Amino acid sequence: MVFKNYIDGEWCASSAGHTFENRNPADSDDLVGLFQASQAQDAQRAVDAAAAAFEGWKKTPVSKRAKILNSAADWLEANAPQIAQELTREEGKSVALARDEVLRSAQTLRFYAVEGQSFTGETFPQDDPDMLVYTQREPLGVVTVISPWNFPISIPARKIAPALVMGNTVVFKPSSDAPLSGYRLAEALIQAGLPKGVLNLVTGRAADIGAAVTEAPQVRAISFTGSTAAGEHIHRSVSLTTRTQMELGGKNPLIVMEDADLDQAVDLAIKGGLSLSGQACTGTSRIIVMSQVKAAFTDKLLAKISTLKIGNGMTPGMDIGPLATQKQLDTVLSYIAIGKQEARHLVGGERLRDGDHERGYYVSPAVFTDVTQKMRIAQEEIFGPVLAIIEASSFDDALAKANDTRYGLSAAIATGNARYAHRFAQEIESGTVKINRTTTGNLINAPFGGLKSSSTSTFRESGRTGLEFYSQIKTVYRGC
Repeated sequence: MVFKNYIDGEWCASSAGHTFENRNPADSDDLVGLFQASQAQDAQRAVDAAAAAFEGWKKTPVSKRAKILNSAADWLEANAPQIAQELTREEGKSVALARDEVLRSAQTLRFYAVEGQSFTGETFPQDDPDMLVYTQREPLGVVTVISPWNFPISIPARKIAPALVMGNTVVFKPSSDAPLSGYRLAEALIQAGLPKGVLNLVTGRAADIGAAVTEAPQVRAISFTGSTAAGEHIHRSVSLTTRTQMELGGKNPLIVMEDADLDQAVDLAIKGGLSLSGQACTGTSRIIVMSQVKAAFTDKLLAKISTLKIGNGMTPGMDIGPLATQKQLDTVLSYIAIGKQEARHLVGGERLRDGDHERGYYVSPAVFTDVTQKMRIAQEEIFGPVLAIIEASSFDDALAKANDTRYGLSAAIATGNARYAHRFAQEIESGTVKINRTTTGNLINAPFGGLKSSSTSTFRESGRTGLEFYSQIKTVYRGC
């Protein structure tokens, strides 16, 4: 099937007439669909359409905007089984996780449908009885949403929903590695009655359309999730008056203290680092273990990993799916080769080619130990099923090693000691802090974002604070 762009209320082909393939990472012979290889002029048309639609959408009552989000949520829930299978075919995660993601996206739309109707300004006390001073929140205008392939429907949902309910119009560029899920989200909003031009979907390479959707003068804000390098490029290239919201890379630690429940700690490490094939920006990649329990923890970890099933996400009971693309497979294998030169390799890291793995991008989970801070596998984001075990001599040593990275997205600790937990929450340099929980996952109604190079540290996503990015404040002094 050929999937088209959606610009100014119409499904249309790219101006060049070219398409690109979207293939199943579990079976590269399985063609999921053909998508538009858009050019800069297609992207500019989308920006122009969003700009033209802004005044009408801005003046649409917020209750009507909220009704559209709720209707779109209904559509996603009604079509969740089909969308989940499509998501698994194009991204690789299990159908169960894919279904959870679709339903979570519907929940996100409903959350912002409610919160957007009560997100408003303030009134301020002052001494003049003949004057009223208050603030009002207004939409920005055209916003661009650029989303990644690892959560191809839930991440754009948490960006687009608050943008729309606040009265902005949107240009949406989904990842070229998983565009169908983003297409379905756009379809849900269109089926719900979104007016033409309010949401515009454009697919294609960032090299061809990236500048057009980020640097156009009509674009007032950009919400991007992806690599730190790409985020830095966008942040540097846009104008002074263009807001940016960047959720970027991570090198997330799990500290295992000497008093930790080791079985629980192993479970946290595997769920955080391997359940999504390591393909989560909040995924656990460094395990900092106290020397007293390092050997016992490592034995339990390797024993648990040996029981994990690797295969097609369509098959029930699979624990780990394929990597999402050939490029990601090559990147992960290259880091595994680096790790074998730097540290002590314990298990895994092989490209799987047997039986059902033959045409997929499968890698067995790799574990390295005796990892030091200067090693590349301890500092660089790998985005794959690779765990690095780092030994620590004390809580202070573990905390220092956890903070010794350019990233600060998510961090976790396994401990039963309240003092350790309190100090960790206070002193870890991370935007998300987990205590006896996995580094992955965040609530829809709680803020999400990183510190240091994991974010621009401007505006948070998710929760009620997620609405702030898509609105500007005007202060009004009104006399009688």
